[in-house]
Amino acid sequence: MRWNKLGHIYGPDGTQSWANNTALTPTPFLRDDETIRVLAGFRDGNGISRIGYVDVDSRDPLRVKGVSTEPVLDVGRPGAFDDNGVILGDVLKVGDDIYLYYVGFQLVARAKFLAFTGLAVSRDQGASFIRVSDAPVLDRCQGGIYIRAIHSVLREGNVYRIWYACGDGWEEIGGKPFPRYNIRTLESSDGIHFEGIGKLCVNVQGSEYRIGRPRVFRFDGHYAMHYTRGTLEGAYLAGYAESDDGFHWVRRDSQLGITPSESGWDSRHLCYPAVLTCHGRTYLFYNGNDMGREGFGCAVLNEERG
Repeated sequence: MRWNKLGHIYGPDGTQSWANNTALTPTPFLRDDETIRVLAGFRDGNGISRIGYVDVDSRDPLRVKGVSTEPVLDVGRPGAFDDNGVILGDVLKVGDDIYLYYVGFQLVARAKFLAFTGLAVSRDQGASFIRVSDAPVLDRCQGGIYIRAIHSVLREGNVYRIWYACGDGWEEIGGKPFPRYNIRTLESSDGIHFEGIGKLCVNVQGSEYRIGRPRVFRFDGHYAMHYTRGTLEGAYLAGYAESDDGFHWVRRDSQLGITPSESGWDSRHLCYPAVLTCHGRTYLFYNGNDMGREGFGCAVLNEERG
């Protein structure tokens, strides 16, 4: 894969108090023939994220058509698993509905945070979402005590296949705790109920202590996955893997096809890529420096081979 960067699309301008800090984990879906809706986690000054959107032209993603003035999904009720912020997950069209899988954060006394997965549904083409439950659809289990965060859902026949970040410990770096996690996969008959911890499919290597935000798509007849990996040295960059069956993966990070720029908004970090194909072109939406503090941009797949 080779990606040609198109440029920066959106960054918080400080005009909205609930969205003045970060536009995190941009996740696109084709709202209609003319519009790509990019859902993202918009943080406020306290770092609490709510889900909003940026609408862009489906043929020219650098042309912004609109930005949400209020969240399409706000934080959960006090004491719930998502009362301290929500970020993307994944978006899946199911009939006339849109399923929004999101990651909810909760602060607790003796760990930095907990992060589990909720589900909300839209019946108005993504203008708003209503929670299926105030409880997570993917909750803690043995081996995933702190984090179980769905980031990819594919519906194949009557099976929903998910790939998620699973965290069970913390890494102390510079006297501060950072979450350790890797990538697992599970299947479900309805996309709502999931059993067990699933299969470990992509693990950390070398000095990495976390690898997550798996984004799975089909490419050239096989499964492809983008993810983001953090190292003890402070690097936070995207990676790439391939699989024939979605269970067994081979890491091919050198074939990611995109790197940080020499300067500017994506010069230090390049993370959280998400792919969308429309009108014969394949786009990659991604965050740059500081996990989206400067917003997100877009690249397009170079179809030339050789």
